[in-house]
Amino acid sequence: MKLRKEDNVIVIAGNYKGKTGKILKVFPKKNRVIIEGVNLRKRHTKPSQQNPQGGIVEKEAPIDASNVMILDPKSNEATKIGKKIIIDDKTGKKRSVRISRVSGEMLS
Repeated sequence: MKLRKEDNVIVIAGNYKGKTGKILKVFPKKNRVIIEGVNLRKRHTKPSQQNPQGGIVEKEAPIDASNVMILDPKSNEATKIGKKIIIDDKTGKKRSVRISRVSGEMLS
């Protein structure tokens, strides 16, 4: 899976198509991601010590990773991800980095 936590993504399929947000959590074994403000579900909770009021809580649910694409940092449009091997100037070691296929910009 090429997606990582803190990546800015856009939903390309499903009920939330066109919405953008930041990835909060990644589940590589299930190939799913949780995106901020996308796929909200309501959960009815009983009163507890952490939440003495109880009530209805809205929470993000995971969606399939195939339904999202990374946003290009330069042009802010959906892009595929490539990999490039660069040589680190300080240590001289080879390092693999993710790059945007649209602009060639390096992703964090």
